[in-house]
Amino acid sequence: MRSDPLTDEQREIRELVRTLARERIAPRAAEIDESAEFPWDMVELMREHELFGLAFDEAHGGSGAGSLMLLVAVEEVSRACATTGLVLAVQELASLALRLAGTDEQKNRYLPRLASGEWIAAYALTEAGSGSDSAAMRTQAKRDGEEYVLNGSKRFITNAGVAGLYTVFAKTDPDGGHAGISCFVVEADAPGFEVGRIEPKMGIKGSTTGELFFNDCRVPADNLIGEEGEGFKIAMRILDRSRPGIAAQALGIAQGATDYALEYAKNRETMGEPISEHQLVAGKLADMETRCEAARGLLYKAGSMIDEDAPGLTKVSAMAKLFCSDTAMDVTTDAVQILGGYGYIKEYPVERMMRDAKITQIYEGTNEIQRLVIAREMVREARSSVLAEVS
Repeated sequence: MRSDPLTDEQREIRELVRTLARERIAPRAAEIDESAEFPWDMVELMREHELFGLAFDEAHGGSGAGSLMLLVAVEEVSRACATTGLVLAVQELASLALRLAGTDEQKNRYLPRLASGEWIAAYALTEAGSGSDSAAMRTQAKRDGEEYVLNGSKRFITNAGVAGLYTVFAKTDPDGGHAGISCFVVEADAPGFEVGRIEPKMGIKGSTTGELFFNDCRVPADNLIGEEGEGFKIAMRILDRSRPGIAAQALGIAQGATDYALEYAKNRETMGEPISEHQLVAGKLADMETRCEAARGLLYKAGSMIDEDAPGLTKVSAMAKLFCSDTAMDVTTDAVQILGGYGYIKEYPVERMMRDAKITQIYEGTNEIQRLVIAREMVREARSSVLAEVS
């Protein structure tokens, strides 16, 4: 009996990615974390093996393998290196506006370069004063003939400084709230565009996170994605489809920590037996494995729903992101505990995994926001209690 919804072909791709992660990516993970430098060699590796194109249509240079297959790849890569897994996940995130709402001309111009990995992409929604509250953004875009002029700034942008293409959200109607937000493609060499401070971080240290500045930044009017005022709707459609990418990163971290803790526990002896035989340690390992498997079920369901364009994605996507990231934090904490003092030092990878796990509860919508989204969708559902008639 199959334990997952993958086809034989998808399982074969998973095995290829798993081998690549084990043999080529894992040996670089600690060095990437230590140097805090963007891993261009890992980008080149993923280009060579066409991982960037998994979720892109064949018409735009991808393999057409679908969103579920991309999530599987992000999970497998993140088991070895969360930074490298994030590069793959954000390429999907930052391309979705074009794929969902771009014109044919925009798609033909940009998507092949993203599918091949020739250009790294970034998604610029968050500002210093508008994280969960996107209506409070202050970056503006004003039409000036055949161009838009952007002014403002963005904060906490993944791939800042290394991306060739930025998906940027700005207010075309400053007083319009959510309805005043529009979406643009901004190339890295656009006049008036500048990358600011790159943040030193607790985890995923090889991934750049930084500020963007738009100082009378001019982009062609043709770079507007969708219509004016559609930016918020586009952003929400994107997040429904991109949050599972962070869930996949989180699950990969959790599974990698579980695997390492298990191997350590089988070989570390106290009181004359492996610590994996001690009930309290065995209980932790059992809980870690169970949580990973449960998280994988939610993740794969979300991926299948994206591929099938199934209704109810908003709720399941939020659930997958919430549960996988909470699992990553809980599991990596337990992994450090199982290793004891060794778990707290950099020679062993679980301390890095614990640091990497934390951000998955924060970006792409904090887990507090995910709980609000899930509850909101529950209230909207047409369902009732089996006890509703009992009084």
